[in-house]
Amino acid sequence: MTPNSDRPRADLAQVRHVHLVAIAGVAMAALAGMLRQRGLHVTGSDEKIYPPMSTLLERLGIPVLEGYRAENLQPRPDLVVIGNKVSRPNPEVQAVLASGLPYLSLPEALAEFFLASRRPLVVTGTHGKTTSTAMLAWMLEQAGRDPSVMVGGESLDFGGNFKLGGGEFFVIEGDEYDSAFFDKGPKFLHYRPAAAILTAVEFDHADIYRDLEAVKLAFRRFVALLPSAAPLVVAQDFPHAVEIADATQAKVSSFGTSEAAEWRIHGLRDVDSHTAFDVRHRGKMEGEIRLKVPGRINALNALGVYVLGRALGMSHDEIAPGLANFSGVARRQEVVGDFGGATLIDDFAHHPTAVSGTLAAMRQRYPSRRLWALFEPRSNTSRRRVFQRDYVQALAAADLVVLAGVFHKETDQVAESELFSSAQLVEDLRRGGHAARCLDSSDAIAALVAGEVKPGDVVVMMSNGDFGGLRRKLTAAMTKAQG
Repeated sequence: MTPNSDRPRADLAQVRHVHLVAIAGVAMAALAGMLRQRGLHVTGSDEKIYPPMSTLLERLGIPVLEGYRAENLQPRPDLVVIGNKVSRPNPEVQAVLASGLPYLSLPEALAEFFLASRRPLVVTGTHGKTTSTAMLAWMLEQAGRDPSVMVGGESLDFGGNFKLGGGEFFVIEGDEYDSAFFDKGPKFLHYRPAAAILTAVEFDHADIYRDLEAVKLAFRRFVALLPSAAPLVVAQDFPHAVEIADATQAKVSSFGTSEAAEWRIHGLRDVDSHTAFDVRHRGKMEGEIRLKVPGRINALNALGVYVLGRALGMSHDEIAPGLANFSGVARRQEVVGDFGGATLIDDFAHHPTAVSGTLAAMRQRYPSRRLWALFEPRSNTSRRRVFQRDYVQALAAADLVVLAGVFHKETDQVAESELFSSAQLVEDLRRGGHAARCLDSSDAIAALVAGEVKPGDVVVMMSNGDFGGLRRKLTAAMTKAQG
């Protein structure tokens, strides 16, 4: 798929210098690293760059120019990759268009440079795709398959968010967000899937999808790309995912916790600080799976990976070890540290289903401990009222809730009538008998938690962004409070 086919084109075999506009996004930084590893000269530009992407790009030796300017295109690159963070009026984009330089979107570049010669295993869905992608890649790595991988977070096992391997598989996270200003279709439509996992389908990305039906249409277009009889592994617990799978020619296998699932989790339990469950296929016991990562949400991620592994011809004994020693993904239920007996956890959850799943996992892993939930409405969906009531039920699972104010984005103004209300959520939680507060700054949140946290407490930060540097501030404040 190549929208705007009249664009200037580059002979990729002749490309030596690639420049990335908006290089500091997670996926863009991974692409930059892979291009660099391939032997190309890579440069980029962005604004407001902060860790971990700034340190990753520095470690890779890729120079990043601060701000967007026409001068960033000197010396003239052979090809420009334009991220979806920037729009047509951007001054550097305008310079690209005026210069006649060849340009691609991120997913186009991935497809052309890396996916064409591999078998892409695409992990997609509203929830769980980052963890499932990293888990699938690590399982294949531990089974000796030497996969390539690109994931939307830092894999703690691979020590980054990409790897170029020598094996046949390329494991890639299939993002349903749009590709670029010149291609408003989802990124995953470029990924040429040879097999796929569909983890869930729910409404999300309210800034680009008008309703659930629009989201479902995007996923239908994706599953239609699968070749006939290709493996498609679908989460039975999400009815919209099952509905979408019914429209494909792929060979569908379902997984989940219900009787209707072909592959089922049975006997989910915690054993010696591990999550354990038995896998049953149409009622037949296949074996036990153990995980270091906690909760039902990760058990489902692991079962999806397990089922795809079996569809690829792997045995239980080949799959289980990689799942057992999978370390997780940074900011996905990541244990930051222990501070005087209180455990601090950083998580990317922002959709109410993900918030609920994260808190349920914490309850299972730490059943008798007081649970704090610190939540920032930051994503393009959570900043809108669309899930105002859903967050009440999701956050009610915590003992103490602390909300930040709604994150302000200059590039995406939300009408006042559509804006999420942290104050209303606090009021609704209190009306239900739950302790909740709203504070305007990360400094105030860090001070409050450090002053009131007790030994044995579990403090979970949830945001799809930096949360105003809360992780760093809270680590410092809780360390200081220890004396």
